[in-house]
Amino acid sequence: MIKPRFVLDTNVLISAVLIENGVPAAALKKAEAQGAILYSYATLAEFSQVLLRPKFLRYITPDDVEGLLARIHRTWDRINIIHQIQKCRDPKDDMFLELAVNGQADMLITGDKDLLALAPYRGLEIVSPSHFIA
Repeated sequence: MIKPRFVLDTNVLISAVLIENGVPAAALKKAEAQGAILYSYATLAEFSQVLLRPKFLRYITPDDVEGLLARIHRTWDRINIIHQIQKCRDPKDDMFLELAVNGQADMLITGDKDLLALAPYRGLEIVSPSHFIA
């Protein structure tokens, strides 16, 4: 049986890490249980940079971040970006479409209105965390 492939944007991942009982955390847990989570160098770099911002270090230590990044490297699937995409109103969001398309993802889980407005994109489902867990 082929497992589904998921992309979660940075905001969903940050919320999942910081609020253990929230909807984004439930979406992350469900995606990990059902299939493979994809990441690229660009999405992982953004995630780690955002997570290490001073405002978040009240909730998570640099050691916790290091452990989380090690877990991502061990258990998630890294995708090389070959095909560039320039489709989003916010060009910074294109990296999630690139990851999804290059990694042949089944679903992009995001709360970003610019990404949600593109749904569906080239057969890719783009849904909010609450829609995904419903």
